[in-house]
Amino acid sequence: MNTVLSINNVVKYYGPIQALKGVSFDVPEGCVFGILGPNGSGKTTMLGILLDVLKPNAGNFAWFNQKDGAEQRKQIGSLLETPNFYHYLSGYNNLKITQSISGRGNEDGIHEALEKVKLTNRKNSKFSTYSLGMKQRLGIAAALLGNPKVLVLDEPTNGLDPVGIAEIRELMVELKNQGHTIIMASHLLDEVEKVCTHVAILKTGTLLTSGAVAEVLMDEDIVELSASDLNILAAILTQFGKDISIDKKQNTVTLLLPKGSAKLEDINAHCFNKGITLNHLILKKKRLEAKFFELTNN
Repeated sequence: MNTVLSINNVVKYYGPIQALKGVSFDVPEGCVFGILGPNGSGKTTMLGILLDVLKPNAGNFAWFNQKDGAEQRKQIGSLLETPNFYHYLSGYNNLKITQSISGRGNEDGIHEALEKVKLTNRKNSKFSTYSLGMKQRLGIAAALLGNPKVLVLDEPTNGLDPVGIAEIRELMVELKNQGHTIIMASHLLDEVEKVCTHVAILKTGTLLTSGAVAEVLMDEDIVELSASDLNILAAILTQFGKDISIDKKQNTVTLLLPKGSAKLEDINAHCFNKGITLNHLILKKKRLEAKFFELTNN
């Protein structure tokens, strides 16, 4: 898989405050890459550096394996804050002004961007009549002018209602499927877990971990089981490991094992031989929320 972005030991100071502390990671082509962290973790600073809004104090980065990225930046669309459009103009005319100022794309590109964000049927409606989700989609349409390979988005669902959040999540997955690479900063764990294929987790400017979401989460095997008697089930599972817990509300027993060691067939056979018939047996992924709090000691 090709790399669209390589970040190498990036450091950023604001006076005495170190906002980024030697951050390094790669973004593979065709992914939805989430830069995750609480407020103050350095997410927005990182995006500002990647888009040449800010200069790092040390380190470097390369788009498409090119250090001098003037030409490469034409292949990057961005939305770093709430879209700022003219409320009395239509969505189409707002994009026409954006296209004229930026010089990106053409009239056909405006229609294509509106089609991608599913606003074609409302292109002639005034911006003031748009829902919050539609306004954000128009902002993403502006970032799509010129058909860039990469989209950089800062908190793309911030301030949206549940319907708007669902719209933007669905849109990001569709854009990925159309060949765009998406890099997004977010403090919303659920959002990242639902749409991102890769993630980097920051805490006060320090990179805690990065990689494919499945790899970041699966540092141990989580086996979830259920049977008619949870206490007996938990007792006979001690042969496999000692990290066992009972959740009476969910009517389940959870067994934690070293990564790659869980063999569901052996566990099922062991329970059956001990006279326990399982009615539920799955290998689960740790939720990103649990992993995030584990990493940040929060």
